Order: sequence, then C-alpha cells, then structure tokens
Amino acid sequence: MKIFVWLFIIFVILAVVFGVSIFNKLVRARNQAKNGFAQIDVQLKRRHDLIPNLVETAKRYLTHEQETLTRVIGARNHAQSLQDSSSHQPDSLEHMALFAKAEGMLSKALGQFSAVVEAYPELKADSMIKELMDELTNTENRIGFARQHYNDSVMFYNNDREVFPNNLISSTFGFRPLSPLVFEDRKVIAQAPIVDMS
Repeated sequence: MKIFVWLFIIFVILAVVFGVSIFNKLVRARNQAKNGFAQIDVQLKRRHDLIPNLVETAKRYLTHEQETLTRVIGARNHAQSLQDSSSHQPDSLEHMALFAKAEGMLSKALGQFSAVVEAYPELKADSMIKELMDELTNTENRIGFARQHYNDSVMFYNNDREVFPNNLISSTFGFRPLSPLVFEDRKVIAQAPIVDMS
C-alpha cells in the first residue's frame, strides 16, 4: 500500500513540474511575440513621424495634387490613432485586423504619393525630398523585417499553446491566441512604396 502512495506522490510532483515547464515555455513564447510587436511599433512610429515632414516639403511643388497629399495624411493619422489606442495589443484580434487594414491603406497612399513624385522632376531633384524618401525606404525595409520576425514568433507561440498537452495549460491559465500582422492587400506589401529618387 505504501508503494502506491509513494508512486502517487511522485506522479503528482512530476505532473506539477511538467505543468510549470509548459507554463514557462508559453510565457517565454508570448513575451517574444509581444517584443516583436513592440519592434514593429517602433518602426511604424518612425514612419508616421516621417510622413508629415515629407508631405510638408512636397506641398510647394504639388499644388495640383492636394487630394494625394490629403489622402496620405488622412491614412497616416488613422493608422497612428489605432497605434495609440488602448486596445493596441497583439491579443486583440479585432484591433489587429483594423490596424493591419489601416497600415495597408497607408502603404497604398504612400505608393500613390511616390508615383506623383516621379511625375515632378523638380520635386525629384529636391535634396530634402530625396533624403526623406531614402529614410522612408529604409523604414519600410525595417518594418518588413520586424513584421516577419513578429509573425514567426506568433506562429511559434500559437503552435505551442495549441498542441497537446500544452493546450490544457494554455486554456487553464488564459493564454489567448495572438494575431499575426497580415495586411489586407498583400500586393501592396509585396510591392512596397517605390521611393527611390535616383
């Protein structure tokens, strides 16, 4: 009889150790994904800060293109307001869908803006515009790398929380799924705004 008691105690201890191990693995995976999301935010903030300077510099050349400038600023303000909102977390699936759509619209507006810039040789020759467009290109590349890292981290986290027996721990302790950052129009992202002024 004593042997069964000891076996039961050993089984309980092993189950607790195994459960704690799974819990810690899920916490690490979730924190890595959230860190990846924070890195995207840093790059998007940089992009949002560059756009008003770019539009302000281009205004004097683009007197007939006010609609394009307004569209860019409107898309930027909308994307920034979603980034600044209190629900801006990767575990808010609804917010992430809105956020991705807003950033996709901003990318599309920037693509239209760069097409307009191409049509104005004097604007292309402006050194300040060239410098800002180069910064924007660099930022777009950083956003792409940060988004890829974040989406990979989300995939690993979501896989970890869904497999058995991890799903028992994740559902018990409220590990919610995280949403990858997938832009609505994949063509817009695959074809980042053309901002090369050379």
